[in-house]
Amino acid sequence: MPGWTAADLPSFAGRTAIVTGANGGLGEVTARELARVGAHVVLAVRDTGKGEAAAARMPGDVEVRRLDLQDLTSVRRFADDTEQVDVLVNNAGIMATKYAVTADGFEGQIGTNHLGHFALTNLLLPKLTDRVVTVSSLLHHIGFISLKDLNWQSRRYSAWLAYGQSKLANLLFTSELQARLHAAGSPLRALAAHPGWSHTNLQGNSGRKFGDAAVLAVDRLVSTDADFGARQTLYAASQELPGDTFIGPRFGLYGRTQPTWRNWPAKRAATAAALWELSEQLTGTKFPL
Repeated sequence: MPGWTAADLPSFAGRTAIVTGANGGLGEVTARELARVGAHVVLAVRDTGKGEAAAARMPGDVEVRRLDLQDLTSVRRFADDTEQVDVLVNNAGIMATKYAVTADGFEGQIGTNHLGHFALTNLLLPKLTDRVVTVSSLLHHIGFISLKDLNWQSRRYSAWLAYGQSKLANLLFTSELQARLHAAGSPLRALAAHPGWSHTNLQGNSGRKFGDAAVLAVDRLVSTDADFGARQTLYAASQELPGDTFIGPRFGLYGRTQPTWRNWPAKRAATAAALWELSEQLTGTKFPL
């Protein structure tokens, strides 16, 4: 039996989806395919020029709106200007970047990949009708959540470990969000997905010459295309799945799209709850249901 692909997406006619980081890579493919099956798709992007260029390559009903996940003022403005939405896809991210801080003083990767999406999700939850899908990574396996130093202020900064922490945070966020939705009696679902290793504009852009060369060498050997990577997100966004399901390729990098496994640190309910509380304090947003 052939595996599931984007060609198997059901109709999204009459539904609205927001896809963050939809101006390229996995996000663009995700937005394109949802628009193809009838969704009104909001491309939530920091660079609206690139967003408009991506929108021009898509069929159907798409609009471009500015969202800078590194600036909570931008996140709040975006949420305030949003009406009802059915599916939120937290796709945008940065990977293994040099140390930098966001407008709110967060380390760049945890600020973009986790805290920005955390705030956006909480602000949009009262307007959501179906589900939240957050894109994590196989590299959550190298992550460690430091509740005492989430923003790398006292630890020696490691670009890859910071990325791993942010991707582990995505999974813990998904689990705790689903737990809170269940406790509140909400029909909304929180799910996560990972693409395997897909070739996108994330690879080789850390600014470190030799490190980027090594990553690109591996990329040429093992990567799949963005259509394959986005397939995992689209499956999570469209199929009847229990909350807190994690979707990925069967064999990690390759294989059928299906529920997959996460490591033990990603299953720690106490860490998920503590990270949630810390994220509320840092972003000034709370679970609203």
